[in-house]
Amino acid sequence: MSSIQITKDTYLQWYEQMLLMRKFEEKAGQLYGQQKIRGFCHLYIGQEAVIAGTMSVLTKDDSIITAYRDHAHALAKGISANSVMAELYGKVTGCSKGKGGSMHMFSKAHKFFGGHGIVGGQIPLGAGIAFAEKYNGTTNVNVCYMGDGAVRQGALNEAFNMAMLWKLPVIFVCENNGYAMGTSVSRTTNMADIYKIGLGFDMPCAPVDGMSPVAVHKAMDEAVQRARAGEGPTFLEIRTYRYKGHSMSDPAKYRTKEEVETYKAKDPIEEVKKSILSKKYADEVWFEQIDKKVKEIVEESVRFSEESPYPDPSELYKDVYIQTDYPYIRD
Repeated sequence: MSSIQITKDTYLQWYEQMLLMRKFEEKAGQLYGQQKIRGFCHLYIGQEAVIAGTMSVLTKDDSIITAYRDHAHALAKGISANSVMAELYGKVTGCSKGKGGSMHMFSKAHKFFGGHGIVGGQIPLGAGIAFAEKYNGTTNVNVCYMGDGAVRQGALNEAFNMAMLWKLPVIFVCENNGYAMGTSVSRTTNMADIYKIGLGFDMPCAPVDGMSPVAVHKAMDEAVQRARAGEGPTFLEIRTYRYKGHSMSDPAKYRTKEEVETYKAKDPIEEVKKSILSKKYADEVWFEQIDKKVKEIVEESVRFSEESPYPDPSELYKDVYIQTDYPYIRD
């Protein structure tokens, strides 16, 4: 299979996509402070290059599953900003009908399977989705995201073992932002190179610069080609950084301002903008148009969510069980 080339359109798409993620998350943080959004809220600010570099490789038929820092993943997979914001508001027009909130976003139509609140709980599910694709004879792949704190869960080892044994079309991605919930990787393990976990399963694995969509694209391209060819899974440790705390309730006092500023100096959105300008793919007028477009999308998502109704109390009893035609499952 030929690799997917990085073109002018790729760069332009990256910029618009990452800017939408950034502005959406900034607005979500603001609304959380106004108590428009309740419960937990984990922002993706700083990590945008990870999902942007992934999406330029995948097709609409490939699936994604992730943990609870999931707003940007949902947007990147094609779920509308209206639907994502409404879910944050707990409104019935949200992608999970207002029942999931920030941490549990789903869309079967977009092949986005969460949004999971249990740390590491999505890892075996990602392998299971990949198993279904292989069983059904497709060439689709699943990309299963996790944080650096989740790689210590026992479920990862079981999922990695089965994925390699059955050569499942899954790309396991550790979005290593360095601090899990608030404890640095260096304080939790003597093996700071997380990607090396894959070596114990003879699984292809590698570290990736998560502040560069170019680096992510190239690593994902290779992994996806391998999966589509029936050669099995890959484990990528994509090294990134979140500018905000673990959640909105985290003041992030475990790191210095200087450290944060060091990463902001190589902000992925600004770096892509520099590349676009240097390659003469677009001018400042284009950037102004995109900035305006993104601002309008985010503002419209807020209006949509404010005007949408909350779920009826009867919704509590829906979507709890499903009926099937299988004879061994009773209604």
